[in-house]
Amino acid sequence: MDNIKVTELINLVERAGRKILEIYNDPAFSKVVDFKADDSPLTLADEASNEILEKELKELHPDIPIISEEGEQLDYEKRKDFGLFWLVDPLDGTKEFISRNGEFTVNVALIQNRYPIAGFIYAPVLDTVYVGIENTAYKVVNGDRFDLRVNGINNKVAVRSKSHASVEEESVLSKYHIQDSISVGSSLKFCMVAEGKADVYYRFGPTMEWDTAAGQAILEAAGGKVFKETGPDRFAYNKENLLNTGFLCLGFEE
Repeated sequence: MDNIKVTELINLVERAGRKILEIYNDPAFSKVVDFKADDSPLTLADEASNEILEKELKELHPDIPIISEEGEQLDYEKRKDFGLFWLVDPLDGTKEFISRNGEFTVNVALIQNRYPIAGFIYAPVLDTVYVGIENTAYKVVNGDRFDLRVNGINNKVAVRSKSHASVEEESVLSKYHIQDSISVGSSLKFCMVAEGKADVYYRFGPTMEWDTAAGQAILEAAGGKVFKETGPDRFAYNKENLLNTGFLCLGFEE
């Protein structure tokens, strides 16, 4: 971790986010949407952000391979022995981008031995960068740094997805006697728990590894935990299938 260029990585996710904003604020380009093989939407902003991130990550750390949602999808045989790699979502919350609610992010995580050890999330509309490295988590707003820490107790607040509500979510959240909730898009849900604005985040439906890695790094650096929905196991990465199981995030000890 000592040779990871944190300041440069913060600047990098900001540059990618500013490029997304250029497209977001240009009516001629923001409405151009294609669809991938799995019917998920793909915008010009996804592609432009990915181009910046892949190019500059290779320049910053040429020895660290990259797995990106919009990059070349490597066969498991090629990536199974990656001990250290970047896991990138150039535009998390494409549906939020298309619906123009502003709740989309740039996600970059560093994975070592199947677990995220560093995460960088930039919310372009909020102009806020969230960072998690080992046991240190913070956000940067207008150049000012603010440390992040989970509540440590259950204040009975859940953060929910704007695009992926489920019946199963209600069943799990009832265990924690939730009395209030907030709803946000993209990986910002992890950040809400990391900064103590929520205590619980449960996701039943499918996600991909690049959707969650940076958020997990930030939340765990802030003192929280991310578990598989099936039990107390930690949430791990670089599986043969990059599709995630359901997961549970807590900002307190059970």
